[in-house]
Amino acid sequence: VQLQAYGGGLVQPGGSLRLSCAASGSGFSIVAMGWYRQAPGKQRELVASISSGGHTNYEDSVKGRFTISRDNAKNTVLLQMNSLKPEDTAIYHCTAEAYSNSAYHDYWGQGTLVTVSS
Repeated sequence: VQLQAYGGGLVQPGGSLRLSCAASGSGFSIVAMGWYRQAPGKQRELVASISSGGHTNYEDSVKGRFTISRDNAKNTVLLQMNSLKPEDTAIYHCTAEAYSNSAYHDYWGQGTLVTVSS
């Protein structure tokens, strides 16, 4: 499974960005997808995740500002980020849990940088 993330960039505080991630490959079934982030000098943290059934989970600091959604048919996940704050600055990584070859596996995509600054 390959994960390709898009979006990211520089935005002013209070602005919005949308990240997208597409999973490609063959012989797998996506169970869940999500986004982690890692800011300089900080530990990696889960931002948001969504199951194949649509159940979502958010890190407390982004609740009410970020929305995760997915298109199961296209194996894509979106992260709409509104009311961005400087503390949201980080490298964001797309992740997926997939079932293939009779086992569950975790996959990570290349990160995309989000910078929130005036």
